[in-house]
Parts: sequence; structure tokens; C-alpha cells
Amino acid sequence: MEQQRIDTFLQLQGQTNPSPYLIDVEKAEGIYIWDKSGKRYMDMIAGVAVNNIGHRHPRVVKAIKEQLDKYLHVMVYGEYIQDPQLALAENLASVLPASLSCSYIVNSGTEANEAAVKLAKRVTKRKHIVACEGAYHGSTHGSLSFTNNETKKAAFTPLLPNVDFIKFNDVASLEVITEATACVIIETIQGDAGLIKPTKEFIHALRNKCTEKGALLIFDEVQVGMGRTGKMFAFEHYGVVPDILTLGKALGGGMPIGAFVASHEMMHTLTHNPVLGHITTFGGHPVIAAAANACLNVLKTTDWIAQTERKGKLLQELLLNHPKIKEIRRAGLFFAIEMESVEVVQQVVDNCLKEGVIGFWFLSTPTAFRLSPPLCITDEELKNVATIILKVMDKL
Repeated sequence: MEQQRIDTFLQLQGQTNPSPYLIDVEKAEGIYIWDKSGKRYMDMIAGVAVNNIGHRHPRVVKAIKEQLDKYLHVMVYGEYIQDPQLALAENLASVLPASLSCSYIVNSGTEANEAAVKLAKRVTKRKHIVACEGAYHGSTHGSLSFTNNETKKAAFTPLLPNVDFIKFNDVASLEVITEATACVIIETIQGDAGLIKPTKEFIHALRNKCTEKGALLIFDEVQVGMGRTGKMFAFEHYGVVPDILTLGKALGGGMPIGAFVASHEMMHTLTHNPVLGHITTFGGHPVIAAAANACLNVLKTTDWIAQTERKGKLLQELLLNHPKIKEIRRAGLFFAIEMESVEVVQQVVDNCLKEGVIGFWFLSTPTAFRLSPPLCITDEELKNVATIILKVMDKL
């Protein structure tokens, strides 16, 4: 890559960290990304759990092109009836429980989480918020307030008040939920904490406590929804339905989107006292809504979700016995691979990248690296990935 191009990238674009990957992308298709030199990479993180159906799925591309020929933005969200928005709302309702029938389409998972908490405050007329230790819900002021990572938060205080934290999988900690609590917001499966699943005892106790105290239960499935765990939605594994569901990432089929979903009764409290309880200019953009609807249809009409658990187990078994791996935590095709140190994780991820396999980090779990490949990955591709990862580890 030309140094001038790297310098321009680093100088003119805001950066998230001191050591970006610097893959100079030329094109992407399926599970692959090619750089401008022609090198091919296997994208084993799917753009951080975004491209669940792979890059540039033809049905998504077709839907985008068809909508481009009709209209782009015509009005702020919620004022006009637009086919792509209506189709997406109907499609989401078709795959969700009856109590989650009303969707509000926004621009990102972070916005969905912020709006969901606003909705809970509006419905309950309460101010107290409960979140989880180890949680990650986004990086805006509001979502940082629900994140129990003081290192990430300290530079941006003050944040929202009246937030308390429970311990994931600790039933005793649920006593912090009271009649003053507006909501509990929780990742159905914790991602940034290094892929921590809830026990059924905990998730059912949480549901019961929220019901008992009149607090709304919000499941953040921005990362683990849309087939990632082997169900369309991760809460389906536990037999518990939230009062509000938040989505993002993979919902858009590669396009930027978020959504929060609740009952019609709850959602429509945002329309009055005051009006415009939540408002978004570009939420539900017709091109993006068309892409999301196509993505959802792909997931509904392929066997990829049904095959996710089997494929995840295959990759886990191929990697499991390597002596450098301390533990593999997995939900469907979402992996946290625990190593002996931060330094070993760095070496594995860096050397896999050189070999054409893209892995990634967890923000708050530096001793593990993540894999979350597109659900369309084949058994043969999984075996190729495992061969490369094992070869890299053998050389450490």
C-alpha cells in the first residue's frame, strides 16, 4: 500500500484506535474481502457481526438497486407511508412474538438502545435504570451510561444519573431492581465481556423480577440477533420474551440500521405528552429499509440459521484441543477464544491477518479474540480457516 494513501487515511479520517488494520479494500463478496493488491481475506468477523448473510448478497443488492430507481429520502421518519418501511415492519412482526409487534426503525444499534431506554422511562414514568456489569451498549453518552467500564467512561463524565448495575448470572444482585426502576437493559448474550451466556435460572429470575416490580425488560440483540446464535433471536434459546427488543448490525444486510421493537400500546406513548418523543431524520431510509427487508427474507428462506449450531460446533472441535487455547466460549457462530495472555492474542490475530484470515478483539476482554463469520460459510471454508489458525498457533 502506498504510504501516502496510509498517511491521508490517518490524517483526514477520525481514528478509533492507534493501530487500525489498514486493509485497503477493493471489493467484497460472500465471506471474502480483497484488497487493492489482489490479496484475498476470509472475513471471519463479518464486519463485527454485520454481514451475517455475507457481503453483497445478491437479493440485498437487487433490493437496493430497485429502490434507488424509485426514491431516496422523502421525509423524516413516521410521516409518510413508504413501502420499504412498511414491508420491514410487517416482516419483523412475522418473526417476533405478538407482544413485539411495533417497530421503530432508526440509524444504529446505539440509537436503538438509547431510544429503548427513553421509551421505558416514558411508559413507566420512572427514572431508575439498571444495566449489567460487563455490558456494552454503544459509545454515545446515554449508552456509555449503561456500560460498566470505568476506563471507557471516565473521560466523558458526567453521564446519565440513576444507573445501577447487576452482576450477570447473579440472581442475588437482582434485588437492586425496585418499584422505582424504569427498565433493565441487558445483552441477551454478553458480547464485549467475551461471550458470556446467561443461565436459564438467571434469565427467568430477571424476567420475573421485572414483572414483579413493573420494570420493563430490554434485550439488546444488536450483536447476537439475526441468526448469529442459531436462532433468529437469541432470547428464543431461553423461553423469555423482553418488553422491548433492540436490533442493529446484521439487520441491514450490510447497510446501517437499528430498530427498537415493543408493543403498539407502549410504542405509541412516544407520539404525545410530548409529541416527537423520539424523532429521526434518516431512520427507516427507504434504501436501507429495502436492504433490511431483503436480508430478513434471506434468513427466512435459507437453512443458514438451522445450520449455524452445527457449523459452530465443527469449527470449535477443529480448534479445541490446541494447547495454546485455554477455553472456547461459543453461541452458534459467535466465538470468544481465550488465550494465555494479551500478547498471545495479539500475535494470533496479527499473524492470521497476514495469512488472509480476519479475526478481531473484544474491547473489554483482551485475553480473547473473536470470530463471527458469515452464516453462509461452508464446511470446507471453516476447515480452511481452522487449518490457518492452527498453523499460526503452532508457530508461537
